[in-house]
Amino acid sequence: MEQSKKLSAGILRNDRLMADGRTIRYYDTSGQNRSAKDARPVEKQPAIGELRLDPLVNEWIAMASHRQGRIFLPPKELCPLCPTTGELLTEIPESDFEVVVFDNRSPSLRPPTGDWALPDQVGPDTDLGSAAGKCEVICFTAEHGNAFKDLTPARVRVLLEAWIDRTAELSQESFIEHIAPFENRGEEIGVTLTHPHGQIYAYSYIPPRVEKMLAAANKYKTSTGKVLFDEVVAREIRDEERIIARNDRWIAFVPYAARYPFEIHVAPLNPVADLTGLTDQDRDAFAPIALEVMKRLDGVFGIDMAYIAAWHQAPVRVGRDVLRLHWQITSVRRAPGKLKYLAGSESAMGAFIMDMRPEQSAAQLREVVL
Repeated sequence: MEQSKKLSAGILRNDRLMADGRTIRYYDTSGQNRSAKDARPVEKQPAIGELRLDPLVNEWIAMASHRQGRIFLPPKELCPLCPTTGELLTEIPESDFEVVVFDNRSPSLRPPTGDWALPDQVGPDTDLGSAAGKCEVICFTAEHGNAFKDLTPARVRVLLEAWIDRTAELSQESFIEHIAPFENRGEEIGVTLTHPHGQIYAYSYIPPRVEKMLAAANKYKTSTGKVLFDEVVAREIRDEERIIARNDRWIAFVPYAARYPFEIHVAPLNPVADLTGLTDQDRDAFAPIALEVMKRLDGVFGIDMAYIAAWHQAPVRVGRDVLRLHWQITSVRRAPGKLKYLAGSESAMGAFIMDMRPEQSAAQLREVVL
């Protein structure tokens, strides 16, 4: 399956087949010819995993035992996310790339075969399901030693367009209910590959945090007639003290009830349900604020901060009138050499306790000299 597709901002997507039948998608701005073949031997792909219900909290748990054997912190010369060069045959057959997205080699979720439906929740007697969904890897750059903050504004624009494109396409799948692009950075939060990259998880169910956000948003809309997240942003603008960056299309702030030592929410001032709703003006204005936020985060202690940067957006089929797109960046680093561990209260009870006031971390982020 080889095809091309023109996207916004002059970006061209080229699809190629990998040796084992997975798809790799190149997002380019200079009309590159993408014709390199995946020369690796064909490997059998893992079977779809199980989906089990934890009836005590009505949460779905995906069982993906095949992921135990995935590659773990390889040296740079064996990185599977670098371009293919010489005898190093990687996931990307080309010798260079801008942004690429490909189907995960060891996916937690994978497309089902035939008719598929989520089992009905009936407590301990809930049927065993299959872990339907889609897991993709998105590489930000061919440069192994770089990070998101090192990308050019033009590259961030390509990356954003790739996120938008994948959200649009995955939303067309009948078995997909929610799409979550995210980036993990740093061994402290479990990164297994250090090349600058993220992932896109497309779930066949609505994840627990999204369910809670949806319930809160629906309740607020019913009682007030207003959209909860819009009111949250309005409060941050009124208070000012937690805002760390802003332009005419986006705002970045530390939330009033932050859970982590450093937590930043980046939201479009033109509220939309998901990434596909962003206008061309929104898309063009994202890179400056995104890069500023990441540079401020690393600048707090002058070290590379471990973080999770996740896009929150409305599910594919519900809540699109009450949930809003925003980018949440969280770091467990509270000081050089010190982490906030999610221990008894946080991990066992789900009750977060903050060691510092959000206004304090916002001030530290604002004071970073760029």
